[in-house]
Amino acid sequence: MSKSIFYHAGCPVCISAEHDIINLVGASNVEVIHLGEDRSQIDVAEKAGVKSVPALLTTNGNVLHLNFGASMADVKG
Repeated sequence: MSKSIFYHAGCPVCISAEHDIINLVGASNVEVIHLGEDRSQIDVAEKAGVKSVPALLTTNGNVLHLNFGASMADVKG
């Protein structure tokens, strides 16, 4: 994986974290996936180890859960 992936669900906590991550690592170094808009990525995120959003999947496969916004069960609805 050449970029980190930032998963979120669009809540205010997630949007704030998205802005901070982009400011820290640069937009060219992170792919942003809004799970509320791209529900096909929910299974991909869970298989990678994402338990809640916002979360950052690093290039070496570590999942960094940031400032709890919603569980994956909440995201699934």
